[in-house]
Amino acid sequence: MPRMTAARAAVEILKLEGVDVAFGVPGAAINPFYAALKAAGGIRHTLARHVEGASHMAEGYTRAAPGNIGVCIGTSGPAGTDMITGLYSATGDSVPILCITGQAPTSVIHKEDFQAVDIASIAAPVTKAATTVLEAAQVPGVFQQAFHLMRSGRPGPVLIDLPINVQLTEIEFDPETYQPLPVYKPAASRAQIEKALSMLLAAQRPLIVAGGGIINADASDLLVEFAEITGTPVIPTLMGWGTIPDDHELNAGMVGLQTSHRYGNATFLESDFVLGIGNRWANRHTGYKLDVYTEGRTFVHVDIEPTQIGKIFAPDYGIASDAKAALALFVEVARELRAEGRLPDRRAWIDASLERKATLHRRTHFDNIPIKPQRVYEEMNRAFGPETRYVTTIGLSQIAGAQMLHVYRPRHWINCGQAGPLGWTIPAALGVATADPDAQVVALSGDYDFQFMLEELAVGAQHRIPYVHVLVNNSYLGLIRQAQIGLDIDFQVNLEFENINSPELGVYGVDHVKVVEGLGCKAIRVTDPAELGAAFEQAKKLAAEHRVPVVVEAILERITNISMSTTADISNVVEFEELATEPGHAPTAIRPLTSPVTA
Repeated sequence: MPRMTAARAAVEILKLEGVDVAFGVPGAAINPFYAALKAAGGIRHTLARHVEGASHMAEGYTRAAPGNIGVCIGTSGPAGTDMITGLYSATGDSVPILCITGQAPTSVIHKEDFQAVDIASIAAPVTKAATTVLEAAQVPGVFQQAFHLMRSGRPGPVLIDLPINVQLTEIEFDPETYQPLPVYKPAASRAQIEKALSMLLAAQRPLIVAGGGIINADASDLLVEFAEITGTPVIPTLMGWGTIPDDHELNAGMVGLQTSHRYGNATFLESDFVLGIGNRWANRHTGYKLDVYTEGRTFVHVDIEPTQIGKIFAPDYGIASDAKAALALFVEVARELRAEGRLPDRRAWIDASLERKATLHRRTHFDNIPIKPQRVYEEMNRAFGPETRYVTTIGLSQIAGAQMLHVYRPRHWINCGQAGPLGWTIPAALGVATADPDAQVVALSGDYDFQFMLEELAVGAQHRIPYVHVLVNNSYLGLIRQAQIGLDIDFQVNLEFENINSPELGVYGVDHVKVVEGLGCKAIRVTDPAELGAAFEQAKKLAAEHRVPVVVEAILERITNISMSTTADISNVVEFEELATEPGHAPTAIRPLTSPVTA
């Protein structure tokens, strides 16, 4: 039997489980693992500038392609605690990442040794499993189980904590006979699918709510086929955006308090049946007034996690199933019903949805200086095509982006959904661009999100990871300021100051161009909306030429209120800006404005 250190066995298992990329920061307590990583070869390592950044890189890497599992590595103590935010983000969004930490020797873990902390207990609430391995012989089994857990049921992250003496201990392990454990995913029965489909067919105005579980299951093609066979419009959730192309006639738009379309909310409120697949009824989608969301509608909920069914509200029927398994059966049964001529004609319902999609527009075309944010997204629609992978986290920039940008493919809107940590965007974009180096990756941040982890831009410069980062700068905590309106305050949300080193910025404070260039990347500042298109084209060329991140900073008007509900009610979304009343007001809308409407 081959003998090797437990650390080397762990690295060999990573490779056998399909890992060829890792992100991390070495340190004394994890150095034996790094030594094994170097000796074994086969895994490309990206050195992060912050271990939280490494965890978000792992998230972006996982989400870029089916089957990917991002790996992040850090030393003992604060490295593990820094990665907790990434683990929380991953567990909230059902993203499998593996976090590996070093640890003090087993003999002193509980003696307040330097950088010794019970990271397994800290990580337990935000992982599927968190284990400090106390016996070297258990390392292969713990890693084998980690991949089984990450891939089985609802996907999610795992943390493995390796004391330094455990890493260094020799064990018997034979990589040639290693086998991954079988993956378990619940699957719907035909009887369940037939019942759910009978409920859909009995409805007059049905909808499908397509969640991120469909993307996780790589089942978007099945979703589109099922929707087309049955003539059922689809409402993607924010995490499910891209499951059906925005320009598909059955894409009815998104629903919610913030990241929603006017036509999406209007169509949902006219529906009488909702089939949710792979979604969790997040409150930004449903609103907090669940009676508005549920009244007059019958609900069927399909989810891979049995305990998710009924967590937010009780559906009329629930099915515990992987989205792909369920959709394969939905398609099979629907095809049979079509062949028998038993599917109702939904043309009138589809046409009504399309009419709303062609009339209920928000205005994007403004020529104001400083720039209104809506114009930035309009120009992004022109500059970045259907192949673009957008990456963003939270704030008014993300909310406006979701209202105005267009997504056409799964995994082309990669958004931190449940946790929403500021700073997520830069490292996640680097992870996405690492996973798909030929893709057009475009990140989107407000100035505060951008400033949280901007040191990670140096990672892109060092490792030659190009992407374009659109930075909308109003020198404000815009979403928090807007949330404070109801409290009649504007308190501790102003980021403006007069930068003595860059007086040309006025009160916009941080000179992002200088900072970005200081980190080895390229940056372009835009103050005139007419120059946005040229700046985006230049950014694409600079990224391709220099193979580094390129930031396009748009200097915005200080205050813009983005459309959202102020009463946590999806039937009462406030449109703070004037609406589109003629085609030129929303020239990049999915369906051109076709009917005269009043604001």
